[in-house]
Amino acid sequence: MSSQSYRARMRRPAQSSGSNASSTLVFGVADLISPPESAPISSFVDRASSDGRSIQRESVPVNPPSPLKRARLAAPSSTSASGSAPVVQPHNEDENRYDMTSLDGEDEPPVLPLPRLPNPKRLEPSDKGTVGCASDGTFIWCSCCVGTAVETLAPPIARGVAVQIVALNFAAKIWNGIFFVKASLRQIGFRVQLGHPPRECCSRPQPAHKDFVVVHHNGIHVVDLDFCGCDSATRAEEYIQLLRAGWYPSTDERPQTAVTFAALDTYHLLTLQAKMTAYDYYTVLERLTDNTGIKPPDRYQIFLRVARQYFHLLLLKRAGRGHDPSGVWGTAPGELAVVCPVCPDPKVNLPEGWEQAAPEDQFLYIMFIALDACFRLKRRMISSEIKDPGLGTGWAGLAALDYANTKFSRGYSTTGVGMGVCARHEFVQRNGVGDLQKGERFANMDYIFGSILRHLNARLRKIVSYDIVCQWFKFLLERMKNLPPLVRMTLILELFRFVIPKMHIHAHTLDCQVKFSLNLVPGSGQTDGEGIERPWANIGAIASSTRVSGPGARHDALDAHWSFWNWLKTIGLPSILRRRLDAARKEAAQQCEAFEAFTLQQVDRVPVWKKIVEDFERDPSQKNPYGMKISGLTEMEVRLQFAKEEEEEAKQGGIALHEVSPSGFVAAGLELEEQQRRVPVQAELKKAGTTAQQINMKAMRAKLNRSINRLRTLQATYTPAAIQAAQ
Repeated sequence: MSSQSYRARMRRPAQSSGSNASSTLVFGVADLISPPESAPISSFVDRASSDGRSIQRESVPVNPPSPLKRARLAAPSSTSASGSAPVVQPHNEDENRYDMTSLDGEDEPPVLPLPRLPNPKRLEPSDKGTVGCASDGTFIWCSCCVGTAVETLAPPIARGVAVQIVALNFAAKIWNGIFFVKASLRQIGFRVQLGHPPRECCSRPQPAHKDFVVVHHNGIHVVDLDFCGCDSATRAEEYIQLLRAGWYPSTDERPQTAVTFAALDTYHLLTLQAKMTAYDYYTVLERLTDNTGIKPPDRYQIFLRVARQYFHLLLLKRAGRGHDPSGVWGTAPGELAVVCPVCPDPKVNLPEGWEQAAPEDQFLYIMFIALDACFRLKRRMISSEIKDPGLGTGWAGLAALDYANTKFSRGYSTTGVGMGVCARHEFVQRNGVGDLQKGERFANMDYIFGSILRHLNARLRKIVSYDIVCQWFKFLLERMKNLPPLVRMTLILELFRFVIPKMHIHAHTLDCQVKFSLNLVPGSGQTDGEGIERPWANIGAIASSTRVSGPGARHDALDAHWSFWNWLKTIGLPSILRRRLDAARKEAAQQCEAFEAFTLQQVDRVPVWKKIVEDFERDPSQKNPYGMKISGLTEMEVRLQFAKEEEEEAKQGGIALHEVSPSGFVAAGLELEEQQRRVPVQAELKKAGTTAQQINMKAMRAKLNRSINRLRTLQATYTPAAIQAAQ
């Protein structure tokens, strides 16, 4: 608290107001707290006498380092009538002050002759809610959403006076004569009247439970509450009155606990963006209420239930289910999901006659789907679907698996989830997420794939990316016919093209790299198929909390997170599509220039190559122009052959010239050549020259030098003439 003087006021009783009138008194904070000592600071200097026989000490005044203390010393030494310290006017008095108010309407207190600051400004009760306290005129420090004030409050407010809900932000401290101590809302006489506008009385207030608990974003409060029991037009059930006030009741029959919408909205964003668990959020509320270890009333289980209901209601509200004649129970599977607005959909963004598009324009109407599985999102064998059903399972992202599968991994009912997204924009598809029971089995992935396809137009061409698609697509047509009726379908394989993501394909055989490469699929553009890995990175933080959840609670939580992920993608589409367009125009110009230059150099071969490519694209059974013909032995086969020969020589008693065999010497030379090619490439890529990049480049060059020195040593044994030639 600053040493500057602050204005405080107390309402003066008016002659016609009765006992509820008030008086005004102005005094400074210095009257509550002793003024600081303004004595000057002195230092001493010892000086020798002229004859050098004695030492004389002189006092030297030292200016205080604080500007405020220097101003206090420079001010006139006048005092007020009460003997208080002189008042130093603040530079901006409206920003640094405390207002004190008294509602004591009994006897008018004496007016103290204290200095009064000009232009008073008060915080009206309507700004921070109506509050009350004991009738002894106790000073209360109240921190609220509109500022800070010091008030003296007299009797509790009349029961019929409405209290604004924003008053829950009111944090009070009572002056005990020495310092302010924290006080609860009940201790200062706080009382809420529902069912009426602010400042309107209720003729028949109905008291709620004596220990009514409100969970707010700034703590857990026990408040005195009155429901409306009069015959006004706004009369409603108790839980309706709470909802109208912005409080979510714990039950619809005689509620004793409520959670404010502000607390639920805060937790909603914290858990979706920061992945904060309900336990952590509720613990924070307990700490905000009392951080000394004294626990407020335990409403954790109620908070879990209310938050889950609230999140589900938000999904229904955003889908407009309240305006549909069929209501909530008429919600179709996948209807609550946030859909990608730019993926091809004949009902949304495709022109008339798109089915008859020319072959060169058919790439505009391709749906890209990426499939993958994540084994972090496990769930233990806790609860069951009967005990803990989902509030809307199958209505958003998660698909409701309706076929029996009882072979669980030990201790887990769910070992992970499989998912499908649109590969270009990374939107989780409607019913595109499903539980896995034992590994990434085809049965589960087939069901998820069928759940996605039932929401897509059957005439759209589709490119399906999956890291094990080379095995999964085999017999897919037969397996899809054996799925449950809800997702059973017959695939038109001519409209499908199966590919492997660009990073994962390097772990496959050369044959797979030719057959399932995105680089060789017409219309694929620069799609890499790896976009599905990004949602896994985002959702992984909630694995620890969903692992110990019931099946219904887990499904509801995942639906909320997938919807939030899709919404972030929706609002980010304008910027990302613009960046992609700018990059595509720049890179297309470079590629076209290089392609035209290459064509001019091979002008005699271009017609033949073009015909081979066109024949293969029309009929994949034709010769693949991208397939590489490999003749002879591979490097590994040659090294194995050399190793066998060296082993036979050793058995016959041959003497080794060096601990490194001749085949090892050749392999070391080949590896050195690879390092020599890699270092310049890395140096070109890391032109930014950050500290970490410089360290990595120095390490690579040092390793290359060591390899060169090691090879020189081996050359002295196996190829001494090479050393002489190098010199």
